[in-house]
Amino acid sequence: MSSEREIKMWTPHTVVLFLFIIIGAAVAVYRMAKGLGASTNMNNLYPWGFWLGFDVLGGVAMAAGGFIIAAAVYLFNWKKYKPIGRPAILTAFLGYLMAIIALFLDIGHPFRLWHPSIMWQVHSVMWVVAIHVILYTTTLAIESSPMFFERFGMKRALNIVQKIMVGAVVFGVMLSTLHQASLGAVFLIAPSRMSPLWFNTMLPYLFLVSAIPMGLAMVSTESMLSAKAFKHEIDHEIYFGLARGTLIALVIYLVLKLFFLFRDAGIGAVIDGSLEANMYILEMAIGVIIPILILASKQNRTNLRTILAVNMMVIVGVLVNRLNVCLFSMQEYTTSRGISYFPSAMEFLLTLGIISLGIFLFKMAAKHLPLFAKT
Repeated sequence: MSSEREIKMWTPHTVVLFLFIIIGAAVAVYRMAKGLGASTNMNNLYPWGFWLGFDVLGGVAMAAGGFIIAAAVYLFNWKKYKPIGRPAILTAFLGYLMAIIALFLDIGHPFRLWHPSIMWQVHSVMWVVAIHVILYTTTLAIESSPMFFERFGMKRALNIVQKIMVGAVVFGVMLSTLHQASLGAVFLIAPSRMSPLWFNTMLPYLFLVSAIPMGLAMVSTESMLSAKAFKHEIDHEIYFGLARGTLIALVIYLVLKLFFLFRDAGIGAVIDGSLEANMYILEMAIGVIIPILILASKQNRTNLRTILAVNMMVIVGVLVNRLNVCLFSMQEYTTSRGISYFPSAMEFLLTLGIISLGIFLFKMAAKHLPLFAKT
């Protein structure tokens, strides 16, 4: 495991990250001072823009690897994956923190973000999403806490957390699966606005199933990059196992997508040349079909460069899916009413700043905490 002395904090890459963080912080201050109207291109027909689609929906999907690996390590006792347990859980924790920051800046009244914790609306799907975020972020903090307790010699606190860890993981797995699904359920309120290419009553299940290959690909990618950057060894069998899991999850997702395509929109909706059709093809080709074809070969599933390339395709594909659901699925509805939306430069810069902050905090953890210790 790399020590504090071995990891150089202020490399040129880290300086660039820090510059992006500063720019993102400046945009955040401007948004808070001037409001959403001045800092974004959102409008009454597009009240949910790039921040929600990419930062929140996409960020939460990328954090799915946390509950998957936590279940593998703590519930199923798959010892092979223990070396990546802590990084996967920390990545999920940081992913949720970044999503909360984006959500804070995205809503009209940011300082009311805490209201759902005490003002319960049990019949509201938005409240369900909010309470899941609160509870699961807290659970991820508990699951990540052994690193801090070990680092600062807090043995009593460490013993307490280790005793409740299995229960915390069980609770976290339930919360995360419900949360991934509930994000899809939010869009069930807009059947008349969304294209049938994406809208159906099973959208919550599609969100959950698609988050699994995204989470596995994210964990695999993070493990590869951190192993190279921080010079620690990881058994290649871990990557091969994650690739097999990604393949299985993608096949299940493809079957579901094809079933709902033929049942609802029909194949004609995919080949009509519209923007919605092209975005659907892009999402499926990059994120599902091409990765399946590549991973179908055992030789490819045991080639690290190929696995990394497939991981990137899956991540991009699921991110495109979230943007499709949030934005492009409503393109025909909004343009027919003379309204359009494209993210402002500030929306892109803030997102870049949030991503940079997550990477910077991960590097800080790698330098100062026993992140890569075997759990």
